[in-house]
Amino acid sequence: MIKKFKKLSEDRSLAESQLATAVKESAQQIWLAGLGAFSKAQEEGQKVFEALVKEGVSLQKKTKEIAEDTVSEATGKMNKVASGLANQASETWDKLETVFEDRVARALNRLGVPSKREIEALAAELETLKQKLAAKTTAVKTAVKTTPSSSKKTASKTVKKTVKK
Repeated sequence: MIKKFKKLSEDRSLAESQLATAVKESAQQIWLAGLGAFSKAQEEGQKVFEALVKEGVSLQKKTKEIAEDTVSEATGKMNKVASGLANQASETWDKLETVFEDRVARALNRLGVPSKREIEALAAELETLKQKLAAKTTAVKTAVKTTPSSSKKTASKTVKKTVKK
C-alpha cells in the first residue's frame, strides 16, 4: 500500500509539474501576444490617428457648410418676414394717418376753418384780382398822364375866363 501511495504521489507530482509548465507556457504566450499587440498598436496608432484627424476635418467642413446654409436660409426667411411686417405696419400707419387727417379736416370744417383747397382757390383768385388791379392801375396812370396836359390848358382857359368875368 505504501508503494501505491508513493506511485500516486509521484504521479501527482508529475501531473502538477506538467500543469505548472503548461500554465507557464500559456502565460508566456499571452505575454508575447500582448507585446505584439502593443508594438502593432504603436505602429498603426499614428496611421489611425492621422486618418481620424482627416475624417474629423472633413466632417467639420461639411458641418460648417450645412450650418452656414441653414443660417443663410433662416436669415433670408427672417428678412422676408421682417419686410412683410414692415409693409403691414406702413400700410396700417398710412391708413391711420388718413383717418386722422380726415377727422381733423371735418373738425376744422365744422369750426369754419377753410380747407387747403379753399385757401389755394382763394390765393389763385387773389392773384387774378391783383393782376387785374395792376392792369387797371396802369391804365389809369396812363390815362392820367395823357389827360393832365390837355386839362391844364382847359383849366387855364377856365381860370382866365373866370378871372375876366
